[in-house]
Amino acid sequence: MAIATVDPATGETLKTFDALDASGIEDRLARAEQTFRAYRTTTFAERGELLRNAAGLLEAGQDGIARTMTTEMGKPLAAARAEAAKCAKTMRWYADHAEELLADEVPDPADAKDAGASRAYVRYRPLGTVLAVMPWNFPLWQVIRFAAPALMAGNTCLLKHASNVPQTALYVEDLLRRAGFPEGCFQTLLVGSGAIEDILRDRRVAAATLTGSEPAGRSVASIAGDEIKKTVLELGGSDPYIVLPSADLDAAVRTAVTARVQNNGQSCIAAKRFIVHTDVYDEFAVRFTERMAALTVGDPMEESTDVGPLASEQGRADLEELVDDAVNRGAAALCGGKRPEKLTAGWFYEPTVLAGITPEMRIHREEAFGPVATLYRVNSLDEAIATANDTPFGLSSNAWTRDEEEQQRLVRDIEAGGLFFNGMTASHPALPFGGVKRSGYGRELAGHGIREFCNATTVWHGA
Repeated sequence: MAIATVDPATGETLKTFDALDASGIEDRLARAEQTFRAYRTTTFAERGELLRNAAGLLEAGQDGIARTMTTEMGKPLAAARAEAAKCAKTMRWYADHAEELLADEVPDPADAKDAGASRAYVRYRPLGTVLAVMPWNFPLWQVIRFAAPALMAGNTCLLKHASNVPQTALYVEDLLRRAGFPEGCFQTLLVGSGAIEDILRDRRVAAATLTGSEPAGRSVASIAGDEIKKTVLELGGSDPYIVLPSADLDAAVRTAVTARVQNNGQSCIAAKRFIVHTDVYDEFAVRFTERMAALTVGDPMEESTDVGPLASEQGRADLEELVDDAVNRGAAALCGGKRPEKLTAGWFYEPTVLAGITPEMRIHREEAFGPVATLYRVNSLDEAIATANDTPFGLSSNAWTRDEEEQQRLVRDIEAGGLFFNGMTASHPALPFGGVKRSGYGRELAGHGIREFCNATTVWHGA
């Protein structure tokens, strides 16, 4: 795949970039290692000041980077601005909280004495250089949510971003440099996916984090495992959105639309499977379909646009295959199911609602990465839970019920890394984020995320 900015609203290639050669990669690896030796000794206060500088610069240039993201991957401009603002918020959060999150952990004095120590504690120390392999769908947020904690912990970072968002990738490196981070703290590697293995196997890379597809995660995990290196993986999701009879149906329907089409439907944590109790199914289906069909599809630079293009021609083709397979096997398209007739350029697809899904359909098992929702009718809470868990993924989940007993059952039984009641899944720097099953392992954000790439060192003092 070429490293290039291709406008998904028009299909036009706007800018191409040369991939780094072996010498360029070596220079960056050497610089990252050299910088780590000194950067690891800086204080939390020093790192925090640099990260706050970056947050301020990001906010000052928010509109520019938002337009770059929209141009490169097609998200509506308003969503791109919100993404930039969220990144600035997260940088400030880690600047404010990293020291307390990584404070020494001191055991009970009686336990230290029992271990033969006059005192003992656990100290969190940085691992070294972390390689991040990041996707295009949230091209700024995905990077910042790994980089902010990694840098605050004292690590250095290498970014291999998706090849269709090179300008966003280069922007992050430039942003952190302008904020005052030393050369080598954060470097963007403009390379193809074929270069990842050698970089990950290099002794100067201590660990890796990947957000992306299941095959990409399997590849990175196997290479890292062979090298005995730590990894964090956030892979696909097919999140359930359960609606039970006690739900506020107005809010459930309204939120369901946003939860499905956020980021043009290209989000791992977007609600994808709408599992609705039979008592409210008919009303939910009608109202949900009406709202989906009423969305404005068009130029993502226009403020009135609800849904822009998919990020790539291949992505749209993959989505079309899933929808066509379902319809050919008996599913009903309540709305959408095709390309918009008036948008002949670019990679647009109509917001779609499919009903009558059966296990034989590919879309029942595979992630639909685009504005396509699937509807399921269930007769009980037990059936809702079974349907929700009938997926290889387990990233997040949503449930609409005001019944406390139902909520506790769902907390106990839903197989996912998150469960959001009476609202839609969202990430926040104070809450850990990640999945189970084939959605990956490890956690980003919160204290869990910053400690993923630290060495939890036991320190023991004799009498």
